[in-house]
Amino acid sequence: MHDAIDDGDRAFIEARDMFFLATVDADGAPQSSYKGGEPGFVRVLDEQTIAFPSFDGNGMYLSLGNIAETSRVGLLFIDFEGQKRLRLNGIATIDPDDPLLGEYPRAQCIVRVHATEVFPNCPRYIHKLQLVERSRFTPRADCEPPVPDWKRREWARDVLPAGDPAND
Repeated sequence: MHDAIDDGDRAFIEARDMFFLATVDADGAPQSSYKGGEPGFVRVLDEQTIAFPSFDGNGMYLSLGNIAETSRVGLLFIDFEGQKRLRLNGIATIDPDDPLLGEYPRAQCIVRVHATEVFPNCPRYIHKLQLVERSRFTPRADCEPPVPDWKRREWARDVLPAGDPAND
């Protein structure tokens, strides 16, 4: 275990197209979520800092809310084809005006994480999986992602944030 991101960690993190994010609220209740994007959507900015975009979600803001409340996060990066994984724990901040925001099409904000623990994790139970295709909802510079059907249902209408594409 170490508290800095080395060159090998950087290459591993930046090659991933997904990770799992764990957060905790002020009462200690945990949340876990899947975060996906194009390979490289998580950037290593220096040996202590990574950054990733927060894209449009379900409007519950559980991850972002917990980060705003406690700032403690755990990230799990997995290479299912190469059967490797890496954990990164740290302190997260959210900046809706982060200078990186313009580099991520359709990102709502940027989350930066100051790494406090970085370590490989035993790979023996990782299932060997292959990517079939990436989600058509993944934000890309060259196309507008479709609005998910669930956002057009009546029960979701009153909870969508202002500016949500489903409101158009």
